[in-house]
Amino acid sequence: MVDRIASWRHAWMGVGVAEPDAALLAALLARYGEVQRFYHTLQHLDECLALFETTSACAERPGEVALALWFHDAIYDVQGRDNEARSAAWAWEALLAAGVGGAAVERVVQLIMATRHDVLPLTVDAQLLVDIDLAILGAEASRFAQYEQQIRQEYAWVAPAVFAARRAAVLAGFLARPRIYATDALFKRLELPARANLQAAILQLGA
Repeated sequence: MVDRIASWRHAWMGVGVAEPDAALLAALLARYGEVQRFYHTLQHLDECLALFETTSACAERPGEVALALWFHDAIYDVQGRDNEARSAAWAWEALLAAGVGGAAVERVVQLIMATRHDVLPLTVDAQLLVDIDLAILGAEASRFAQYEQQIRQEYAWVAPAVFAARRAAVLAGFLARPRIYATDALFKRLELPARANLQAAILQLGA
């Protein structure tokens, strides 16, 4: 189990500023606990932070990656199309207020925007962040099945046939990539399980 407080403090130390007022952490945790969330929850955040603890040596600027992980799903409207942009805007405001330099803030914002998964990440830190965010695809079968159920719950307002078609298309998009994971460390650990999970899920959605 990840120590959230230690992770939070270490992230701010990594960008060279003092930890902000406790109200910011409380507000973030409250967001991840919102009732409309089933996957994009504290469980997902904890899984990301725990994986980062074992892969942070791959980062060029680990403090920035850590803060991007904390904020990447800070805003989550299940019918929204600008969640990443709104999360990045919150991070921008919070980091500047805490005294983080403008260049570092801009990099954190770009990292958060990379979790839209609409383009392949190019920087080392973006690749690590995106790999961590997508690590669920390579989870053990039972956790992956739980994840798929959680995503369905978040999109409960979408008709079953429409959801199945759109979800299968999203998963097929990941499967079609030459490699799902850009970092060598997570490619070795997760690529094959992720491809097996994706293939099984696509078959089930088409059943």
